[in-house]
Amino acid sequence: MWSRESIVLRPRPRGVHLITREVVEALPGLAGVGIGLLHLFIRHTSASLALNENASPDVRTDLEGWLSRAVADGDPAFRHTLEGPDDMPAHVKAVLIGPSLSLPVGGGRLDLGTWRGVYLCEHRDHGGPRTLTATLWGEGRV
Repeated sequence: MWSRESIVLRPRPRGVHLITREVVEALPGLAGVGIGLLHLFIRHTSASLALNENASPDVRTDLEGWLSRAVADGDPAFRHTLEGPDDMPAHVKAVLIGPSLSLPVGGGRLDLGTWRGVYLCEHRDHGGPRTLTATLWGEGRV
């Protein structure tokens, strides 16, 4: 069984945002998969996807703080500045974190363990809506 969905996420401010529930709710076929994989791909060059702890919001705040210090807006070394001081830093952060995740599916749900969640990492101040391509494949539940 294969399925493909586009998931449009509402605009969010710069930061690291837990989106696991939104992803699951957008995939009605997930419940029918006994064993498989979900591949998520973000179709933007200034945002990324990550998998990390879903319990403490401090983790998301700390990740954003570290990223902002590591790749600062307005760095004079960047030449690509047409879209503002946060554009090139957003591209660098997206390269560092990555555009996709491959997630295990078991028993009709994401098999992420107790403390993991899917993050949208929004690297722009005003990135707008973000679109994910979700490709689900696997065997049906027995």
